[in-house]
Order: sequence, then structure tokens, then C-alpha cells
Amino acid sequence: MNTKLMIDYLSELDRNNNREWYHANKDGYKEANAEFEKLVQALILEIGTFDSSVLHNDPKDLTFKLVRDTRFSHDKSPYNPAFRAHISAKGKLPVPVGYYLMIKPGGQSFLGGGLFADMFKDATAMIRDYIVQNGEEWEKIIHDPEFEKYFTVRGTALKKVPAGYDKEHPQAEYLKFKSWYLEYPLKDEEVQNAEAFFAKAAELFRIMKPFNDYLNRALEGFQMPAR
Repeated sequence: MNTKLMIDYLSELDRNNNREWYHANKDGYKEANAEFEKLVQALILEIGTFDSSVLHNDPKDLTFKLVRDTRFSHDKSPYNPAFRAHISAKGKLPVPVGYYLMIKPGGQSFLGGGLFADMFKDATAMIRDYIVQNGEEWEKIIHDPEFEKYFTVRGTALKKVPAGYDKEHPQAEYLKFKSWYLEYPLKDEEVQNAEAFFAKAAELFRIMKPFNDYLNRALEGFQMPAR
């Protein structure tokens, strides 16, 4: 898997973010995308050694398109110069949570996990309620030394603990959250060293698994809203 080829292609797309350049360089996209799918396949197999729920996935079903929805954006650039994938038991759906990968030039690449989406009110309520009942386990996971070495829980949050929850609860700060996720940023040179990058991704996805497992237990029975 040639991660340098991915960064080089995306850098060119970033500098030439228009439909004419994109279509004139479709072969470059196909080559870079094929390398990304190889990377995702290798990660599926490696993650599968500690989380077998992901092994059935096809890489093509886990990746996101480069095309942007510009209808409600001031930025009318037609493409997002990033290769992205979400590896979970149910593919790239946001629930159940899984292992997220974004390769984007300019030091914007990262490895992630947890619930990034904050628009699903039922999911937010389920996780809050689970934290209320399982606060000690939450603390044990997020304060594990190996976890703290790489991650801090992030997410969209309210200013105050929402109505119906105890303001004095030991995990009150986390009850303010509407999403709970992890991000580990990567420099371009880290991504371009394919062997080291793959090893780092595999290690960090293993470390975040207990966090993902906790959220998925909280989200058991959640149904994605019908479109």
C-alpha cells in the first residue's frame, strides 16, 4: 500500500479543486484510491485479530466519496481532498461505533474512534444513561495509562448538564456531551511512511477498542432514523 501516492494525489487535488482537473486526472484518482482500499483491507484483517466483528467487511463499502455536498456551504469546492473510511461491525454507519481513518494532506490526517455524530438524540440519551449507571467503568477506560498516552475524549458539548441528570454526578462533565469521540492527529510524513503508519494505526485501534466497546454496549438496540 503506497501511502505516499495517496498524499501526493490528494495534495494535487487540493491545489486543483475543480471538476476539470479531477476528470482529466481520473487515472491518478483510481491508482490512489486502489492503494487506499488495500490499506483498509489490511486494517480490517489486523483489527480482526482483536475485534472479529469487522472481518466480514469489503473495503469498498467502508469508504466515503470525495465529492462534497456544497448546497449549504460557503465553500463551493466540489471535492474534499481526503480518503476516509469507518471500519465497524455494520460498515461505515456511525452506529455501531468503530475505527475511523482519514488521510488528508496538510497535517489533517487522523485516526479516530467513538461516536462523531451528534444529531441522533436517542443515541446521545442512551450513552448518557449508560454513563450514569456505569461511571466507574467509564473512568477506568478513559484513565487507563495506555489510553491517556494517546487520547482525550472529545465531543460536541452543552454548557450545562442537561435537564434530568444530576449536576453533582461524578461524570457530570461527560453528561454534557452530545458525542464522544477520539482523534489522534498525524503529520504527512508519518502517513507517508506506510509501514510505520500501519503499525501505529493497528496499535491505536487496539487501544481504543475498550472505549468503542463501552459505547456500543450503551447503544445496544439503537435504530438508525429512517430516511
